Amino acid sequence: MAAGGPRLPDPVLFEIFLYLDHSDVLSVGLVCRQWRAVARDEFLWKELFYRYYRVSRDVPRHPAAVSWYEEFQRLYDTIPCVEVQALKEHNDQVLHLSFSHSGCLFASCSKDCTVKIWSNELDISLQHSSNMRPYNWSYTQFSQFNSDDSLLLVSGVFVGPHNSSSGEIAVISMENFTLLSRVRNKPYDVFGCWLNETNLISGNLHRIGRITSCSVLWLNNAFQGIESENVNVVKRLFKIQNLNASTIRTVMVADCSRYDCPDLLLDYEEQLAASSTCPVFDLGSDSEEEEAKPKQAPEPAVQELPGAGGVPAEHGLQQFFDDIMGDHIRPAMTDTELETKVAELFVRNRTKPPEPNLLPKDSNSKTKYLIFTTGCLTYSPHQIGIKRILPHQMTTAGPVLGEERRSDEFFDSLDHVIDIHGHIIGMGLSPDHRYLYVNSRAWPRDCVISDPMQPPPIAEEIDLHVFDLKTMKEVKRALRAHRAYTPNEECFFIFLDVSRDFVASGAEDRHGYIWDRHYNICLAKLQHDNVVNSVAFSPVEQELLLTASDDTTIKVWRSPRAVRIRQATRPRPRKLLFSWLMNQKS
Repeated sequence: MAAGGPRLPDPVLFEIFLYLDHSDVLSVGLVCRQWRAVARDEFLWKELFYRYYRVSRDVPRHPAAVSWYEEFQRLYDTIPCVEVQALKEHNDQVLHLSFSHSGCLFASCSKDCTVKIWSNELDISLQHSSNMRPYNWSYTQFSQFNSDDSLLLVSGVFVGPHNSSSGEIAVISMENFTLLSRVRNKPYDVFGCWLNETNLISGNLHRIGRITSCSVLWLNNAFQGIESENVNVVKRLFKIQNLNASTIRTVMVADCSRYDCPDLLLDYEEQLAASSTCPVFDLGSDSEEEEAKPKQAPEPAVQELPGAGGVPAEHGLQQFFDDIMGDHIRPAMTDTELETKVAELFVRNRTKPPEPNLLPKDSNSKTKYLIFTTGCLTYSPHQIGIKRILPHQMTTAGPVLGEERRSDEFFDSLDHVIDIHGHIIGMGLSPDHRYLYVNSRAWPRDCVISDPMQPPPIAEEIDLHVFDLKTMKEVKRALRAHRAYTPNEECFFIFLDVSRDFVASGAEDRHGYIWDRHYNICLAKLQHDNVVNSVAFSPVEQELLLTASDDTTIKVWRSPRAVRIRQATRPRPRKLLFSWLMNQKS
């Protein structure tokens, strides 16, 4: 202030600055040293932070943050919300994006039936394009790089009738972009995934009745075409019965060995898990509480464990048939109800018991979880199934069929089931594989499902749930902002992605969305001209995000901070030319 003039006390300045927004506080901090000191006060920036970002007051500061001022700046300056490039090489809807683990490449799948591989350099450029139509594919829908980025898994849909569910998985070498192998995949929305560097998981579906089926998950060697005839290139992993027209879809693998070194702990709201609206069923225990069960229709298929005191399955099935013949069942059952009840009774004594201890006790455990969507009430996916993969199951070597299975153990049971009470339309793992993020569209609260072919109506608002795979509990309130509009029978997958600090998702409202994982707040909306199907963070640079849309474009987004850095490092052509001319004259 003016020399010798009166100075306002710091507490008075502090109270005045509380009425300003963050930009004004930064401006008044340039007036003088006193004002600068007050404008950088930690308590001031704490108030500004909670007010500007609308964070709940019971949420603490990010554990890695050193000050409220820098935390405000991080969320303001490091969100990838600035569009820097639009890639238009696809000529139809772009359905999926996936980065290599090194971040140097990414792949895109599209309704134009190509998978394109891009080089992620200063400016992104197309490196290769593979057309899958010669293999009778209708379109490509999903891709994933293996752990050393030497192979690319590409999943697609076969040309066929409108209700066809067949697909195929192709493996492409990243060395010379040659096709190494192809594997049948049914239903096509199993997608497929890598279990390790050279083995991938696919699915098959066998119909047993009108609404009863069996899903078989297979382990396949990526190099089937060049292995000798004496080496197994395929091995059955699991065989699981499906009730009420449900099927296993959307498989992914979580590595348990990463759990004890998480990038970010989300445990400040653990108390919310107890009041979660998403009940969790542990099928490895016979002490399941009645109130955790869905209220309507058939019970989840929980087998009677030895010593549980239940009626043997053979006796139960025979008794049920006797009751039918004796006309003792009232009211009369429909054909659908009858098929489901018989299937439930049959599977009770024809299923291998679940693993007794699902949660790994050893931090160095090589155990992995197979995670997938499933159901028990209707065909729309409304449950997440979890099955432990043991180390000896991670190779195609050894017996192909029936290992560790008695003749009467026809099916494998699930080790864990999470009920979402809604239509699941997306799943993604955090980089440390500790947390599972799930996009779902909720059913009405007290809905009753009487016909598995008529699922309840689904909400337009998408809920993004968060589950801790170490405790198998929901750890966050559901994130919201994005919306979808298609009904049950037309509902499609909307891919999400998770980075160290952020989670992003597509939506049918023509936007991509970014949330902060710690604060549970929506930070940015990313505009497209049509449905946003997929998003992907660079695994080495979370300030770079890609979005793919039905508008046929892939958009590249960077943070304001990254844009400034890139602009500062770019050469200035005019100055370089001027310098060159001056050198020539001298």
